[in-house]
Amino acid sequence: MSQRIGAIAESATLKVDAKAKALKAEGRPVIGFGAGEPDFPTPGYIVDAAVDAARDPKNHRYTPAGGLPELKAAIVAKTKRDSGLEITPAQVLVTNGGKQAVYQSFAAMLDPGDEVLLPAPYWTTYPECIQLAGGAAVEVFADETQGYKVTVDQLEAARTERTKVLLFVSPSNPTGAVYTADEIRAIGAWVAEHGLWVVTDEIYEHLLYDGVETGSIATLCPEIADYTIVLNGVAKTYAMTGWRVGWMIGPTDLVKAATNLQSHATSNVANVSQRAAVAALQGDLSAVDEMRTAFDRRRRTIVAMLNEIDGVLCPTPEGAFYAFPSVKGLLGREHGGRVIDTSADLAEYILDKAEVAVVPGEAFGAPGYLRLSYALGDDDLVEGITRLQKLFS
Repeated sequence: MSQRIGAIAESATLKVDAKAKALKAEGRPVIGFGAGEPDFPTPGYIVDAAVDAARDPKNHRYTPAGGLPELKAAIVAKTKRDSGLEITPAQVLVTNGGKQAVYQSFAAMLDPGDEVLLPAPYWTTYPECIQLAGGAAVEVFADETQGYKVTVDQLEAARTERTKVLLFVSPSNPTGAVYTADEIRAIGAWVAEHGLWVVTDEIYEHLLYDGVETGSIATLCPEIADYTIVLNGVAKTYAMTGWRVGWMIGPTDLVKAATNLQSHATSNVANVSQRAAVAALQGDLSAVDEMRTAFDRRRRTIVAMLNEIDGVLCPTPEGAFYAFPSVKGLLGREHGGRVIDTSADLAEYILDKAEVAVVPGEAFGAPGYLRLSYALGDDDLVEGITRLQKLFS
């Protein structure tokens, strides 16, 4: 096994989700808060478009590696509608889900030794993609006292002559933190001052709560738009995690380089999925509005219930569908006849004793925390958190 591949850590979120599903298959009543996956079905009109596409022989053949022209056009229109950012089809690469867009962006940008500023807590896949691309992730940690949001001063303290890219994510996975428009403008001005690139993941752009005023960094900071890579996809907005359609937007030369890589790695995304994505993007946002209403209700429930547990502190997230409570107050204490010192051990204890699957903060560069997705049914959510309340009462 190569050292490069051998050094990759398994996706902690998928690992927890797989273990929870395996235990369910054995008949255990496990409730899973691990995977960031809406519990809603993909809207019917999108499924109908896929069925029609599957019957059309033109979708049974290879298509351009960078994406169907129809889907690229739909992404151009959607980006103008939702972000106010004007782009061309040549600036778009359609990928097999958001993860491929993340990896190929860094693969196209980084040389050995290049540093990427990585605000933490971070999604578990980011540092692995940076490492695979030959770069070095430089973590910049922000805890709950600052709303899990890094400051310009923190970024400047972490910057070196090798810094090339800032990874910027809002709304955040795993914390649900959302940067305000003014905070984004301040970071954008700092990026411009130092001539850096930005990779911004906007996959949760439509899942915002409490009227927070925010926006895309490429639009709010036009001075860095030509040095910004925008990542997105249909997975979260349209409950299409299994369809595997994402994309990256950036300067034409960089997108062309990433397209060349994809032409050798995977070629085109499945045509049926691409046709479904066209239907999704050309439709309205009523489906996500309905999901957001449910997520908002669940958000308030999970935060209130977690904060009733002695030793748990859960800030209220303003975006996405994750709660990221501090469990430091539960550590160093005896549970079930043994002292538990880490959030990783705590997550194992919770799964074993309460049959509730959560992801430990270690997976996100944040020991002492847990991530719980509230993109599951209301009844399961209440039952799962009630089990935690009883376990730690």
